[in-house]
Amino acid sequence: MPNCSTDRPWDTHGNVGIVDPQDFHSPTPFKFENGQQIPELNVRYETYGTLNPERNNAILICHALSGDHHCAGYHKSAQKPGWWDNMIGAGKPIDTEKFYVISSNCLGGCQGTTGPSSINPETGKPFNRTFPRLTIRDMVRAQKLLLDHLNISHLHAAVGGSMGGMQVMQWMTDFPDIPERVLILASTARQSTQAIAFNEVGRSAIHQDPNWNKGDYDAENGPDTGLAIARMMAHITYLSDQGLERKFGRDRRQESKSLTEVEFEVESYLRHQGKSFVNRFDANTYLHFTKALDIFDLYGDENDLTQAFKNVQSRVLAVGFTSDWLYSPEENRDIIRALLRIGKKASYAEMEAELGHDSFLLESQAYFELVRAFLNGPGKEVPSNG
Repeated sequence: MPNCSTDRPWDTHGNVGIVDPQDFHSPTPFKFENGQQIPELNVRYETYGTLNPERNNAILICHALSGDHHCAGYHKSAQKPGWWDNMIGAGKPIDTEKFYVISSNCLGGCQGTTGPSSINPETGKPFNRTFPRLTIRDMVRAQKLLLDHLNISHLHAAVGGSMGGMQVMQWMTDFPDIPERVLILASTARQSTQAIAFNEVGRSAIHQDPNWNKGDYDAENGPDTGLAIARMMAHITYLSDQGLERKFGRDRRQESKSLTEVEFEVESYLRHQGKSFVNRFDANTYLHFTKALDIFDLYGDENDLTQAFKNVQSRVLAVGFTSDWLYSPEENRDIIRALLRIGKKASYAEMEAELGHDSFLLESQAYFELVRAFLNGPGKEVPSNG
């Protein structure tokens, strides 16, 4: 039987295969940073690889805004792999023959972890607008409960891009003795004013949708138009002018006969992105996640990043991408500069890439080797699973 088949895409070399999501349920109230709480917490997650007897080979993957727990392998009957399948698997940069990889859907999400669309057990109805305002720190505290449940007190590494990069920075500041390594990809220690502005346009599109209903919309009749527009706007910020020009240029699908018809290929692409996003995402989750991004600020009132990093014990690598204008290379470089100023083990790498912010998801041999080298570099020895 051939190793690679269109009917069995998980048979390809290095793929982790069919994976089943798991749920960690905490029946006790979860208290948010702002003092509000929810009566119970569910965290949906996936694991790949095997936890070694020393329990020191775990790698935590933290996802970006539009990601989820499914970052590698295939779900049953699915033809599309997890969102980071090119990075995670046997022999891949995050090698599941060596590491035990954990990925969870963030608190506030809409893919199994408790979020606005979840049922509030106290009312029997979705939380919707009553879901507490959350922060990146709240997301990390929920992940910490998951690690406690798995009896993991040490992480070989915490890895994340974009919003995931914010989470791993929160990990190394709030729980400095847990992650041995921290890999920050295309992220920032503080959301820029321009990034906040783009997020506000997206939120406004949702708020002005006729089906918004102040957040108490029906799951089957939500603010889909507003959410699709928000996604289209955000997706532009994830790309680069060079990448868009190369992929679409000014190519036309047709000569439009009205102002509402799709004319350019790039228009068709963005509309597809908006439509597909609505099919898998919740508008209230989008609002909560983008606001959590906006208020994330490790610089603090004193505008001093070194204060947040003073207790960091992790070896840190930040990677910036040349065409990323959402979280620029300079923003990633500033993280490392602050760490080095106070004598921490930190380094910066800059990758040539034309995909814009989404470059942290690219397939590049140089990028893969950089990640592999960092995860396998100096530090505590990880015994082989063999």
